[in-house]
Amino acid sequence: MTTRLDQTPGPTRRIGDLVVALRPLSADVPWMEAWRTLAAAPAFDNLFYDPDFAIPAAGPFGRGVHVMLVGDRPPEEAGLKLLALWPLQVTRTRWGVPIPLALGWMHPFGIFGVPLLDSADPARAFTALFEGLRSVGLRRAMLTHVPTEGPFADLLAQWARTARARRAPFWAHARAFLDLTAKTSSERASYLGHLSARRRRRLRQSRERLEMQAPLLFETARGPDAVSSALDDFIALEGRGWKGEAGTALARQPAEAAFVAAAARAFAARGDMRVDRLARDGQSLASALTFVTRGQAWCLKIAFDEAAARDSPGALHLHHLTRSLLDDSRISSADSCAPPDFFLAETFWAERLPLAHILVETAAGDPLYPFAARLEGFRASAVRRLKRWRAGRAAAAKDADRKDAD
Repeated sequence: MTTRLDQTPGPTRRIGDLVVALRPLSADVPWMEAWRTLAAAPAFDNLFYDPDFAIPAAGPFGRGVHVMLVGDRPPEEAGLKLLALWPLQVTRTRWGVPIPLALGWMHPFGIFGVPLLDSADPARAFTALFEGLRSVGLRRAMLTHVPTEGPFADLLAQWARTARARRAPFWAHARAFLDLTAKTSSERASYLGHLSARRRRRLRQSRERLEMQAPLLFETARGPDAVSSALDDFIALEGRGWKGEAGTALARQPAEAAFVAAAARAFAARGDMRVDRLARDGQSLASALTFVTRGQAWCLKIAFDEAAARDSPGALHLHHLTRSLLDDSRISSADSCAPPDFFLAETFWAERLPLAHILVETAAGDPLYPFAARLEGFRASAVRRLKRWRAGRAAAAKDADRKDAD
């Protein structure tokens, strides 16, 4: 549960020659131009904190969300240059006791939480961000879904050493990732060579079965009009499956559908949106929504025709999508945005992106940090046990259904 802060401007503090401010997330913020400038070339790309994604997402998911800003002047002043931006929610009941926590904004469509940082000096921006949190009384923070290896993890570690601030990872997991950084054209062309002979044979057999009725077509929609039409098709396809029955499909969630449509329109207008679909005789068998920030692709959602599931249209589609990304020299990496152990993505994308939530002191000496860390550990353990229990019940129910059928 988060504490809903009011929508009036929050605190503003000066730290050296920089200004830090906590402000409500809103579509009409006076610092939108500075936000767009920072998001266009940050030290670390993050689709979910790009304003063309974050502002539409605030419709269904933005209750109580504020933004910690670091700039060269107060955010309401003209000419602002932003050095850091981090959407967050302040919670005082995460652990059932009144311990305040700055929790990085996350939601079902927002699963990467690295703050936007100035690429010229990310260390300075990150330091000021945490000094800003401390200055407004937030002594501990949770960075959500951040890498535990690589440049950002190194930056966090260096800051923690310098600040003598404790940090601890929780909820560690990894998801499929396509890393093409520094790969030559020949290495990109041979990337899928890791697929086994058995997997290649199954893909060939899937195509042959699906093409018994009509030839397959893999196509990519990119322009605003094409993306809009393809998105409508995606929503209809997803709604016909189990997500539609469960009520979680976009077709059953109007506010979420409106957010995705708005974000897709904005990115399509920038030339940074693609909807890929595998079709037969004009009917979609599988479709995927992919956003792009510079050379980073984010495969946000995928759906397939469950009536054709035995012929694996989802696998065949992802195979085509992967080859299309490999052929696009502008793409240097792709995040599957998939849950841990999602077999389909892990089949084709060989790399893994290790992630965790990191509980951090905003400065050394927080007397409640050890207690907060223990409570987060208990919380994580309890959730894991609950998931195992639910999985066991689901497996038992399936077994019982099989026995009844026999």
